[in-house]
Amino acid sequence: MGKEIKLALVYRDMWQSSGKYMPTKDQLVSVAGPIIDMGCFDRVETNGGGFEQINLLRGENPNDSVRAWTQPFNDVGIQTHMLERGLNGIRMSPCSRDLRRLMFKLKKKQGTDISRTFDGLNNPRNLKLSFEYAKEGGMIAQGALSITYSPVHTVEYYINLANQYIDAGAQEICIKDMAGIGRPASIGKMIKGIRTNHPDIIITYHGHSTTGFSIVSSLEAARNGADIIDVSMQPLSWGTGHADLLSVHAMLKDAGFSLKDINMDAYMEVRRLTQSFIDDSLGYYINGQNRYLNSLLIGPGLPGGMMGSLMADLEKNLKSINKWLSKNGKDEITQDEFLIKLFKEVEHTWPKLGYPPLVTPFSQYVKNLSLMNVMQIIKGKERFSMIDENTWGMILGKSGRLPGPVDENLLELAQQQNRAFFTDDPQDLYPDVLDEFRKKMQEKGWDYGQDDEELFEYAMHPPQYEDFKSGKAKENFQKDLEKRKAAKNQSSNSGVAPIASTSTPLPKEMIVNVEGQNYKLNISYPGQDQPNANQTSSSNTKASVDEANAKFINSPLEGKFFLTKNSGDKGIQVGDEVKVGDTVAFVESMKVINAITSTESGTVAEILVNHGDDIDEDAPLIKLV
Repeated sequence: MGKEIKLALVYRDMWQSSGKYMPTKDQLVSVAGPIIDMGCFDRVETNGGGFEQINLLRGENPNDSVRAWTQPFNDVGIQTHMLERGLNGIRMSPCSRDLRRLMFKLKKKQGTDISRTFDGLNNPRNLKLSFEYAKEGGMIAQGALSITYSPVHTVEYYINLANQYIDAGAQEICIKDMAGIGRPASIGKMIKGIRTNHPDIIITYHGHSTTGFSIVSSLEAARNGADIIDVSMQPLSWGTGHADLLSVHAMLKDAGFSLKDINMDAYMEVRRLTQSFIDDSLGYYINGQNRYLNSLLIGPGLPGGMMGSLMADLEKNLKSINKWLSKNGKDEITQDEFLIKLFKEVEHTWPKLGYPPLVTPFSQYVKNLSLMNVMQIIKGKERFSMIDENTWGMILGKSGRLPGPVDENLLELAQQQNRAFFTDDPQDLYPDVLDEFRKKMQEKGWDYGQDDEELFEYAMHPPQYEDFKSGKAKENFQKDLEKRKAAKNQSSNSGVAPIASTSTPLPKEMIVNVEGQNYKLNISYPGQDQPNANQTSSSNTKASVDEANAKFINSPLEGKFFLTKNSGDKGIQVGDEVKVGDTVAFVESMKVINAITSTESGTVAEILVNHGDDIDEDAPLIKLV
């Protein structure tokens, strides 16, 4: 018999790479038994990444889910593993030392054996604490190399990076090919080099199938010394997910490797249950495009884990840009045309940002900035005329050193905006927070939970946890799900998607200018409540002289409006003077915060939207006189 290759089922990542939501606790528990009965898995990925935040958004307690979901695997000796983002923990933004330390201690108690730790920039310094805290908490510390194909990300780069991770405390190494763009031959050489330097270390290959490379890379990985191959299974294999269990198993068996047999009756039951979760609700959040391989992604290298959110963002922004094109007498564009423009722009923008590995959260930053550039170019504006705060943080070194040099024009822009670069340890920027959240929970009468798990959840995901506790999250999810179901039924019956099916908030009012005079109009839609007669009458009357001469700061893009970026900051107020270029508010869009800068000078006469409101692109936000 040949060398034994072990298989790991990435059940969490299967879902995250396909759509927005995960199965419920009860659904996960129901599928755990059949996964065990399949008999072919030594490891199962149970949590981490966006898993817990998604639980909260659905109105479920993630701690209950993790404990119940890991228990069956713990009972039979199948190792469980989670994905964590180093400095960012299990969220998109950096967190404090005390929060990171509590996470590993807690997750081990909840039943997770292995922490797969990666840093979005592949910085060993950012991961040293994760390795230390994981081992301190009783977990196995696995260091993941985020694979990117670029002039600076060579085979030698990754072999040397593995040495640095191991020196920093990693006990295992994972080749994390999150976009599936690692060329098979290079993956093989990489693993061979790591194996030569570290004969006894466990090496896992994790490859998304997005571009079609990963099935061949799985074979090259096994031939060159990998011990474990991550796989997915029907109905969520391939596409932006991962290579299929049956294909990998048959391929490696034929190549002479030893693998555990698959109980096909149990396989079919897992397949059936997974499909039932899709049919029940989760399919409404899976974009069909994510079910296909796409070799066009070889160029931009965007990862499978973010394609679900990418397609959702693309739909919203396509509606917005086509609205602008139509209003300006230009031809609208299709989704495919928009997607190709985005892919080309990623290839242009990415090198200028210093080649950050295209993995969470930096893949989102590169994608978001590229998408913003595309939209600005279509409107006749300059590239990089709007850069979100998260991307600026990456450029300035607040997440660590970038692999390559930043473009000179961006350096000049940072200087013009008086932005300072940071070269010290990024962790020092984020002070401990647990005492602060303990105090908040005491004030609210909330319990810290078993092993401080509720404290952890609140500190890790503050706004989502508050919405979960209030019941708002569950209510919002149910409303959105019912809307999607109704839209699909109506679309199926009529062949035309109704207004109610759009996930983009429709404008309720607008300012129009007629012969130099501004008028404020209310807007209603078929099937929605109409404004009463008094509202209609007042909305159509001529604006006052002051309003007629007013200027407006409009939203640069669709999203959620915030007066301040941080809760303790002071927002703009009526009576404040603003100049062109001043930051007056913020809009959260595509998971990042964008500054809204004034395009006019004047005195703030009225703030037309509330903190936290959903806003449309080009909607008037602030009136100046």
